[in-house]
Amino acid sequence: MDKENRFQEHNSIDKKYSGYLQHIEDSIISGIKKSDIRMYNPSILAYVGDSVYELFVRTLVVSGGNTRVSKLHNKAVLFVKAKAQAEMVEKLESYLTEEEKDVVRRGRNAKTTSMPKNAQLAEYKQATGFEALLGYLYLNNCMGRLMEILHLIVEMSYDDNHKKI
Repeated sequence: MDKENRFQEHNSIDKKYSGYLQHIEDSIISGIKKSDIRMYNPSILAYVGDSVYELFVRTLVVSGGNTRVSKLHNKAVLFVKAKAQAEMVEKLESYLTEEEKDVVRRGRNAKTTSMPKNAQLAEYKQATGFEALLGYLYLNNCMGRLMEILHLIVEMSYDDNHKKI
C-alpha cells in the first residue's frame, strides 16, 4: 500500500475514532477540571493513555480486514509493547511541545511499583511517559492533537521496505 492510500485509510479511521471521542467528550470529559488533570498522578494519566492507545491500535489493525484474532493480536503487540512505545516517544520528541515533554518526563519519572515482565525497566519507564502523554491529551480534550500524534506514530511505524500493519 503506498503512502497516499495509507494516508486516506488512516484519515477514515481518524474520522470514525474522532466521532467516538466526541461522544465521550460530550458526556464525560467535559466535567473534568483542567486544573485537576495537571495535578493527577502520572500513573493515572498513563492508565488512561494505555486504554486510549490500545483502542486506537486495535481499531487500526481491524481496519486491515477480517482475519483471525490471534493475527490481529500479533500485529497490535508490535505497537503496544513497552519497547515499541519507548522507541516511539523518542521519535516523537521533536514534535512535542514543552508542556507535552514535561508530561512525558513526569510519567517517565513516576515511581514504579512493579517490575515489567517483558521489558527493561528503562523501556517501561519511557513507555509510561508515552502513555501519560496520551492520557493527558485525552483527558484535556485535545483530540485534534491526540489524533495528530497517533497519526505520526502510524507514519513513523512504516519504513521504506515493509509495514508493521
